[in-house]
Amino acid sequence: MRRYLRLLRASLRLSLLLAMQYRWDFIGHGLMQLVWTSLGVLPLWIAYQARAAAGLSALGGYSFPQALTVFGFFTLLKALLDGAINPSLTAVVEHIRTGTLDFILLKPADAQFLVSTARQEPWRIIDAATGIGFVVFGMAGHIHQGGAPPGLGALLGAGLLLLCAMLLLYSIWILVICAAFYVVRIDNLSFLFTSLFDFARWPRSVFRGALHVLFTFVVPLVLMTSYPAEALLGLLRPPQLLLAVVWTGLLLCLCRLAWRRSLAAYTSASS
Repeated sequence: MRRYLRLLRASLRLSLLLAMQYRWDFIGHGLMQLVWTSLGVLPLWIAYQARAAAGLSALGGYSFPQALTVFGFFTLLKALLDGAINPSLTAVVEHIRTGTLDFILLKPADAQFLVSTARQEPWRIIDAATGIGFVVFGMAGHIHQGGAPPGLGALLGAGLLLLCAMLLLYSIWILVICAAFYVVRIDNLSFLFTSLFDFARWPRSVFRGALHVLFTFVVPLVLMTSYPAEALLGLLRPPQLLLAVVWTGLLLCLCRLAWRRSLAAYTSASS
């Protein structure tokens, strides 16, 4: 464990040094992303304004502060996806195409860990901070409207579900990358997942019927954003928390199995 923690620290340090080589570019990227992230809340605000104009105050049973809390968790996970998961794992496709994955497999460490932590974009921390700000602001509005402040159990449950959300996001992206061992080019598949992930900004009650099943069990967007928010708001039931934990464990096992099977099918540059 200490060895892998040292490897992770070295990777983070290298990514930070590379990003800080051009400091104004680093600051400019961060500020522009802050603007775009802030603009991302506009569709949610417009939807609630339209509901208010029609004499309605909620969307799918969610007030605006509650929906803003969901959006905050979405922003936080989007920062993880764009800042850590995507930069590292998309490089695997090029390694497979050129055969340079051989050099990673020869290193005395787990290949999945190495490719998962190869590169980060540190300025995405601004996105994460913005997401936390949305969560805090949404919770403040919820309490102002008469909601109960979160207790220790709610905070622990939300923290556990946020961890599950991160692992679910990572597992799905590993499964997407594993397809590159067989079809090489997965651009359309990665774009499809990125587009689908944008639906996670909306509360789960917006999705009905087949869409609710799809975004709960097949592509578990609901488990990633709505469940942590509902745990913090005190709206989540224990069976739902258990479902998220069990589904996360199953998906982690599936992604590990898929990675090992994909490596077994890999034809190296030297063979």
